[in-house]
Amino acid sequence: MTEQKMRFVDYQEPCDANGLIINEIHIPVPRTGQVLIKVQAAGINRLDILQRRGFYPPPPGAPTILGVEVAGTVIQVTEDCNGLKVGDEVCALLSGGGYAEYVVADAVTCLPIPKGLDMIQAASLPEAMFTVWSNIIDVGNLVEGESILIHGGASGIGSAAIQLAKCYGANVITTARNDDKCQFCKKVGADLAINYQNKDFVQECLDFTAGKGVNLILDMVGGDYLGRNVKAAANEGRIIMIAAIEGIKAELNILTMMQKRLILKGTTLRSRKAEFKSQITNNLLTHVWPLIETGNIRPVVHEVFPLFQAKKAHLLMESNQHCGKIILSMKN
Repeated sequence: MTEQKMRFVDYQEPCDANGLIINEIHIPVPRTGQVLIKVQAAGINRLDILQRRGFYPPPPGAPTILGVEVAGTVIQVTEDCNGLKVGDEVCALLSGGGYAEYVVADAVTCLPIPKGLDMIQAASLPEAMFTVWSNIIDVGNLVEGESILIHGGASGIGSAAIQLAKCYGANVITTARNDDKCQFCKKVGADLAINYQNKDFVQECLDFTAGKGVNLILDMVGGDYLGRNVKAAANEGRIIMIAAIEGIKAELNILTMMQKRLILKGTTLRSRKAEFKSQITNNLLTHVWPLIETGNIRPVVHEVFPLFQAKKAHLLMESNQHCGKIILSMKN
């Protein structure tokens, strides 16, 4: 197996989407605690765009090939593989390497394909569900009856966050870039969807909560949203930063933050150790996979591209015209 070669999406950093090409490389070799997966589908994520542009280097020791989530079939196992065996169909969170026909994954970040889902749908789950669970539940401590503001509700992470928050009994507010995306957010469960192009999300949140503010805010925008999040937050609210698409610098009114007794937390997932991610794996299998299998949470796939059309997939993501996930398929 290791003498054979595989196709993968190659690029020279930094580059635009036109720099993505198909190349060949030797199939990777799994180490102890890892499995080799024959990839059927891979999810596209915003961090892939940033890595291609030279703004998001992979963690030390991680593959430089793009892609942090896949679905496929286990074709090789090593020792300490968490009960996985050859032939198992799984989806997996990766530190890199997903835009390829084969990938090595830590066994502790592999999950079975939920019943009723195909490989395309399953490939849309790992990055979004690991991120949403760890930030909304583990870090954000969302409880029934609270309000949550989810920025970017039409994204893959946003649509997953809306659905999970509703399953946990929250009142869900979200922002999106146009009315069509707002309608999409309502369709997947948002109670209030705010078109941030023509409405002030701070005032909308205060109106919706009768002036109390929002208990939990999940922000992937960054920039000047930080100060606005502080204004929109309730007393003892929590603001969790998971990305900074619009900028890494912001002004913060510390006095307001102190008066409201707010918690501001920044998190990352990709660089965390496998042991940390394994805890999330177990929680997803116990608490979220049943919700997916009963249809309470459904993956939302906007469009599927074959591997050799990775350029088109990246251009679509950069256009911000999609709702839900964009997927690469290994089928031509």
